Amino acid sequence: MPLRRSEDASGGAECEARGVRSFTSLPRPRRVPRPRPAQRPLRVLLTTDWWEPVVNGVVASVQTLRRALVALGCEVRVLTLAQGIRPQQEEGVYRIGSVSAAMVYDRARIGMPASRRVLRDVLDWRPDVVHSQCEFSTYVWARRIARTLSIPLVHTYHTIYEDYTHYYSPSRTVGRKVVASFSRHVLAPADAVIVPTQKVSRLLEEYRVRRPVRVIPTGLDLERFRPARTPAERDDVRSLRASLGIAAGQRVLLSVSRLAKEKNLDEVLELIAASDREDTVLVLVGDGPHRGPLEQRARALGISDRVRFTGVVEPAEIQRWYRIGDVFVGASLSETQGLTFIEAMACGLPLLCRRDPSLADVVVEGRTGWQFESAAQFAACLDALLDDPALHAGMVRAALAHAGATCGATEFGRGVLEVYRQAQGGRPPRLLPRLAVPA
Repeated sequence: MPLRRSEDASGGAECEARGVRSFTSLPRPRRVPRPRPAQRPLRVLLTTDWWEPVVNGVVASVQTLRRALVALGCEVRVLTLAQGIRPQQEEGVYRIGSVSAAMVYDRARIGMPASRRVLRDVLDWRPDVVHSQCEFSTYVWARRIARTLSIPLVHTYHTIYEDYTHYYSPSRTVGRKVVASFSRHVLAPADAVIVPTQKVSRLLEEYRVRRPVRVIPTGLDLERFRPARTPAERDDVRSLRASLGIAAGQRVLLSVSRLAKEKNLDEVLELIAASDREDTVLVLVGDGPHRGPLEQRARALGISDRVRFTGVVEPAEIQRWYRIGDVFVGASLSETQGLTFIEAMACGLPLLCRRDPSLADVVVEGRTGWQFESAAQFAACLDALLDDPALHAGMVRAALAHAGATCGATEFGRGVLEVYRQAQGGRPPRLLPRLAVPA
């Protein structure tokens, strides 16, 4: 759907307000009919503010999508932010210079004006679709590139921002109104919006977002996320447990998460303390600004000897840490899809998490795990899992089967590819600009 003039003007103003040079400084392109290349693979530009070395759900989702689209025959490149002010380029990845925004959100960055070389390379490559994954710095470029090339703009809405109001607003009610207005404005230019769960789809409906919305759960590489199979992998599990000082008879309750307030890990500590099982160790995989308060809370609850903090884990190594667990636990209500819960399930871990609509398709009650609503329910479910080996083994099998049937990366890629095709089909015949980008 072409942008209205008013949207174009506001986009340019927003671009300048964010400290990003507007594309209006470039010569106006002359549009000419595009010859359709024969048998050329679909070219997809993925844009994201988050990328390696950061570890979070957005990065994991975009990496999985990139691999899935390539496996389906697409050419894929990524436009993201560098970890410094100098733009960089590597195989298939453009990095725009950026500055730290850690005062607003840990490890966040704000993009600086993109170099003309990066811009020229992207436009010369001529993607067929731009698929944005974040709503801030790189979204400005996604929107402008799509408009300049007259190609579809697809956007994945990953984050429930109203769960992060404590970062920017003392009032959750005011924060929700701000988020609703922001979401309507940001998503207005998109030809299609992808969300990972029905929970997020309903939320955008409540925000009065009027763009086409498609629910597509994020897939996983099931060859990577799986239980230990080989003797070497089983030895690795024992080695990791030993490195954390976990005895052979202890059971590992695992959580993989950024250590931030919105992840509600304080409640997990309280639940572990209340369950009073000396045979358990809670392993918190990840790091973040809330680590200090969590360590203090564990000491105050008298369970610091049964809690382990791993710190930052390399993204390529994360599956190793899932394999040391016996049960995956969590109390976050800020999830859009519960990607770590899906990864844990694919690695054969039963799930024990606070009830949340985003997990309705992941936690099959009594089969792949349970959703609890109170400390008493948590303790009862944990006792059942740890004291009944047959029940635990059955849940492990059910978790693996459910992951295999619903969480494959190939189906994820095919679903997204279909959205691209629908977005292309819903646009007027393409006219390709003859671009002149100064050196």
